[in-house]
Amino acid sequence: MDQHNILMMFPDMDSEELYNIQALMQGMTENQQQQFLSIYKGKRKDRTLMLILALIGFFGAAGIHRIIAGDIGMGILYFFTVGLCFIGTIVDLINIGSFTLKHNLSQATEAANLVKMINQPPQQFNVH
Repeated sequence: MDQHNILMMFPDMDSEELYNIQALMQGMTENQQQQFLSIYKGKRKDRTLMLILALIGFFGAAGIHRIIAGDIGMGILYFFTVGLCFIGTIVDLINIGSFTLKHNLSQATEAANLVKMINQPPQQFNVH
């Protein structure tokens, strides 16, 4: 699958994420690539959504962006400490791009491993 098709599916994808996605898709058949992109699409978080969720932290619901990204412990800590007295929320707002990219690349790796596991031939067990 080429860059254009991937960017059509994920219009907000930046070049670093695209590069990593293409690297994960190398060696996959067309069918496996479609499976991978379908799984990844469900797990991937949009940077704008994460930014909005982090901004909500200033209005009493700090940490939602952390919980959505799977960092539940820090999300709960942010919630009960009002975003670590707003400092953690401010830092997350500044770093929201790298925060979201890190989450998305982790989910992409997980999706690629799942596709490989699904598509490997069943193992034969020898019973003696």
